[in-house]
Amino acid sequence: MNTRNLTLLTDLYELTMMQGYFETQENETVIFDVFFRNNPNNGGYSIMAGLDQVIDYIKNLNFSYEDVDYLRGLGIFSEDFLHYLSGFHFSGDIYAIPEGSVIFPKEPLLKIVAPIMEAQLVETAILNIINHQCLIATKASRVVYAAQGDGIMEFGLRRAQGPDAGLYGARAAMIGGCVGTSNVLAGQMFDVPVMGTHAHSWIMSFKDEYTAFKEYARLYPNACTLLVDTYDTLKSGVPNAIRVFTEMRDAGIHPKSYGIRLDSGDLAYLSKKARKMLDEAGFTDAVIAASNDLDEFLINDLKIQGAKIGSWGVGTNLITSKDCPSFGGVYKLSAIQNSDGEFIPKIKISENVEKITNPGDKTIYRVYDKETGKIRADLICFADETWNEEDELLLFDPNATWKKTRLPGGSYTMKEILLPIFKHGECIYESPSVMEIAQFCKKEKETLWDETKRLFNPHGVYVDLSRSLYDTKTRLLDEMSK
Repeated sequence: MNTRNLTLLTDLYELTMMQGYFETQENETVIFDVFFRNNPNNGGYSIMAGLDQVIDYIKNLNFSYEDVDYLRGLGIFSEDFLHYLSGFHFSGDIYAIPEGSVIFPKEPLLKIVAPIMEAQLVETAILNIINHQCLIATKASRVVYAAQGDGIMEFGLRRAQGPDAGLYGARAAMIGGCVGTSNVLAGQMFDVPVMGTHAHSWIMSFKDEYTAFKEYARLYPNACTLLVDTYDTLKSGVPNAIRVFTEMRDAGIHPKSYGIRLDSGDLAYLSKKARKMLDEAGFTDAVIAASNDLDEFLINDLKIQGAKIGSWGVGTNLITSKDCPSFGGVYKLSAIQNSDGEFIPKIKISENVEKITNPGDKTIYRVYDKETGKIRADLICFADETWNEEDELLLFDPNATWKKTRLPGGSYTMKEILLPIFKHGECIYESPSVMEIAQFCKKEKETLWDETKRLFNPHGVYVDLSRSLYDTKTRLLDEMSK
């Protein structure tokens, strides 16, 4: 799983359009925006992830001899075009919101500024990478929120849709807030904690449950979590675990971490009964972990029911985002550069209002309440617009312009969140480590109001347009209607 050449990880029509531009000698510099229209699970926010893999993809973008031979064999590409591809490299600019940032619908997550042939080619792979990792990071963040401070372990590799989904899903889950993953290769590749206990087969392979527990404790005395539901959780599993913990204590062995794991049954009932048994035996610091098709909604319900669970292993529903399996990011043309070097705004219109795009060369400013540090809104504006925090800031809903908010000068702060990643084809950005991104993500979520983080009927964060951008969009719509 080392760095691979993903140049042909694209849809065929990207290449046929490239050839069309090549043959007509139309290769103007353009701007494409990557954005999404709705948060997964009707949530109040999403999490940015996948940028580091996009960087690797762009750095290694080239057509090998084998690639060109394969395309020649399709019989639809000219020799002149194939010769062009053999020397292809990306020469444009890319801007992006950093990984771990909270993000919202309609705002550009990435902005690609490049000759149209280059910008067209990279569409499919960028969407593939960003859509998947943003989806899993967002799902993980929701699960972490439901756990109310308990650790979430990502356990989904065996149910992921293939090795890449398992690896990069684990990476995204760590960004979203998981404390570790069962995926050993992800641990090696991304330098993140790996975690796990044992399976029911370990118990079943011994003559009895007690012997299985005793051997596991002998092998791993400093991290001893015993799976107690192979036969009978309360009549066999927990008593045998207590017996082994007692023997360890009597032998002067004090594990750094120890406890039991529940993987079936009524987790609320069993955890409360198990907690009582462990406490009465003197093991008040023993952790009760749980797994078994968990997601944010079940964890939330178990918390309401008073379940005595302090650690959660979440697999299938996290690594696949089972109830919301796609992110919905899109890649749309927003501007074309003219002969004078000026970017001319372009707009896509639709009878579906939510599919109308925001035109032009844009950036994003995040507006914070100065007193609380919480996000008031994101403001999409033209890249050359400037703002003074000492001036009054007028925000308005672009879909209902009579809804206005005036922020007095000095009551807010602003930060541009779309940062340069590539300039003239050269990467000028160094990605932080996954654990550094995860820590940044944790701080980012602290800028959200509690009403935005809740699982049910969250309050949306406003994504507004500057007056100049709004007026340009309105003018283009009027012109198109004529």
